Amino acid sequence: MNAHTPEEKFMREALKEALVAAREGEVPVGAVMVCQGHIIARAHNLTQRLHDPTAHAEMQVITAATHTLGGKYLHDCTLVVTLEPCVMCAGALFWAQTGKIIYGAPDPKRGFTLLQKPLLHPKTIVESGLLQEECAQLLSGFFKQKR
Repeated sequence: MNAHTPEEKFMREALKEALVAAREGEVPVGAVMVCQGHIIARAHNLTQRLHDPTAHAEMQVITAATHTLGGKYLHDCTLVVTLEPCVMCAGALFWAQTGKIIYGAPDPKRGFTLLQKPLLHPKTIVESGLLQEECAQLLSGFFKQKR
C-alpha cells in the first residue's frame, strides 16, 4: 500500500485517536469505522475513564457505528485500528459481521491471530501491518513512560 492510499489516510485518523487516548492516560489504541469511503465512527480506549475492561477502542467504535447506521451489522464497513484486536474484540467484530479489518501493529501477547481457530466472520477480510512502525512506536513509547 503506497503512502497515498485511502487506507493510510484512515489509519492516520486512527492514530490521532490513539494519541488522544495516550494524553488521557489510556493505552494508546485508536480506531475508525469506514463505510462507503467515509469515517462513520471514531474511538479510542476508554478503559481507565470508564473503569470498564471492555471499553476497548474497537468496542467503542462498533457501538458508535451501529448507532450511526441504525443496525447491528457492519457488512459494508471497514474497521481501521492501530493494534491487532484482542479475542474479546474479535468476537464482537464477528457478531457485527464486519466486512474488513485493517490493523497496524500486531499484538503478540493478546491478539486474536494467536488462536488456532479463527474468531472472525468467514467473510471478513483481514489486512495487517499498515503503518505498523508508527503504531508500534506509539504503544512502546507509552509503556516506557509508564515504567
